[in-house]
Amino acid sequence: MEVKRCAAVVTGGASGLGEACVRKLIDDGAKVAILDFDEERGRKVASDVGDNVIFCITDIIDEKSVQAAIDKTMESFGSIHVVINCAGVSDPTKVLGKKGPMSMKHFNRVVQINLMGTINVIRLAVEKMVENTPNEDGEKGVIINTASAAAFEGQIGQAAYSASKAGVVGMTLPIAREFADYGIRVMTIAPGLFYTPMLSGLPEDVRESLSKMAPFPKRLGKPIEFAMLAQHIIENPMLNGEFIRLDGAIRMAAK
Repeated sequence: MEVKRCAAVVTGGASGLGEACVRKLIDDGAKVAILDFDEERGRKVASDVGDNVIFCITDIIDEKSVQAAIDKTMESFGSIHVVINCAGVSDPTKVLGKKGPMSMKHFNRVVQINLMGTINVIRLAVEKMVENTPNEDGEKGVIINTASAAAFEGQIGQAAYSASKAGVVGMTLPIAREFADYGIRVMTIAPGLFYTPMLSGLPEDVRESLSKMAPFPKRLGKPIEFAMLAQHIIENPMLNGEFIRLDGAIRMAAK
């Protein structure tokens, strides 16, 4: 699928990995809808990239909010060919901390946003994607989800986060199998440690220590590198039903 002919929806598109995807897609000639809860930042990114972009303030776990964003995208661009799900939270908490057991409210919030939010966007967007005219391969669309290296090597305090991201990995193949009849591919990227707002708030010495955990390159990943992989997934029709680790060969320690 050619990026320049695509209309894309990017959740979490106001910052971090999502913002990098928005900017890359626009640079390559796509039309993009930014779905994000941060209205101020979302409108700024939309203004920065210029034409062929809209911003939709969106709560991805709310059906009406996502539906409104999908409808606005269809009204603006007439179709949706690509969905990139980047919206998510980390919020580390131990199952048993100094103040007692972790609250179920915390666990549920992380799972709701990272896992339920992802499937909420997928299910509402695919209803529109199936209406697309297929290309020569019979392809109508591409869905790219974001998991994490923590889906496989979760650290202490990441029980909720790891569970939510493992869920994203786990649903990739069954959804890809279901959507194959529609000509829609489904892929998941599992990034390692990337320089995003989730990590930018950490002290510099902590970030420096984290950057040395990867065998090579010994640094934090750059959001543009995530966006480059997303672009390749869109353009390579044989990539389907799989997750790709994008992590410099890192394997997370217990803490």
